[in-house]
Amino acid sequence: MNKTQVKVYFSLFGDDFPLDEVTEKLEVTPTDTNKKGHIIPNRSTIIRKETSWDLGTGYQVSLDVNDQLKQIIDRLQNKSSIINEIKEAYSLECKFFIEIKIEKGNTPALYLDKDIIKFASSIEAEFDVDLYANPYNDFGE
Repeated sequence: MNKTQVKVYFSLFGDDFPLDEVTEKLEVTPTDTNKKGHIIPNRSTIIRKETSWDLGTGYQVSLDVNDQLKQIIDRLQNKSSIINEIKEAYSLECKFFIEIKIEKGNTPALYLDKDIIKFASSIEAEFDVDLYANPYNDFGE
């Protein structure tokens, strides 16, 4: 039985910058990194237009997006000044990406509590939400 899943990741991104240095300064191992100019796997000859350092949850069965957001923010909460220093040093942006795969009409709660808003504001992060609603019928099949 397919269940609704949520994935959240935080991304620092911009022109080419030293990924190892970001990892060292944050003292957090990223779940993914990408380098500007590298070919995107499974996309023929399309190349990446920016470098990114990502920390994510992977897809998890969930009906509350805050569960995944808090997993990421808990690891970065006390590092806002370091994140801002990194952003300043390399002219980077940061964003929280929220991906939701909706199964059988089971939509998760999607709200941002005060702590999430406060942290995101402290690092001037944006939010990007993608919804993927898989088909279902009226009979719950």
